[in-house]
Amino acid sequence: MLTEKEGSPAATNRTVVKRKADCELVVTRTFDAPAHIVFEAWSKPELFKLWWVPKSVGMSLVSCDMDIRTGGTYRLVFRHPAFDQPMAFFGTYKEVTPNKRLVWMNEESDQGAVTTVTFEEHAGKTLVTLHELYPTEAARDEAIAGSAEGLPEQFAQLDELLADRS
Repeated sequence: MLTEKEGSPAATNRTVVKRKADCELVVTRTFDAPAHIVFEAWSKPELFKLWWVPKSVGMSLVSCDMDIRTGGTYRLVFRHPAFDQPMAFFGTYKEVTPNKRLVWMNEESDQGAVTTVTFEEHAGKTLVTLHELYPTEAARDEAIAGSAEGLPEQFAQLDELLADRS
């Protein structure tokens, strides 16, 4: 698990993960960087690859294809030493508003979420809200037990990347 040093952005900007309604998950965190820099970290594959996978899980992002535009697609391929086959996640960007909003549809299964990420800048800091809407409560619960548990670590890694870029 990534440790958060006292006084670092990771220690002062908490990641909050909440279940909302039966099929929703909402994650928020404030980052000490302007919205355009935070948005770049979400929309440039070479930056996204540096923070998206929690280091503690031992997984690697071996391929990251992102066509960040409304109607564009993404494909992320992960590898874990415990599994023989890589895992692919893919979908379509439904809305891209630079520095403000990303909406994508996870299409690797019929239980994929619609994910909306907003970027709200206030005094040089950016509040990121990640909202996932799942087709069923069971799909939401499976996501919480799986990848959502890694979000605080992922966002702490994003904090570190942004500190280097700001």
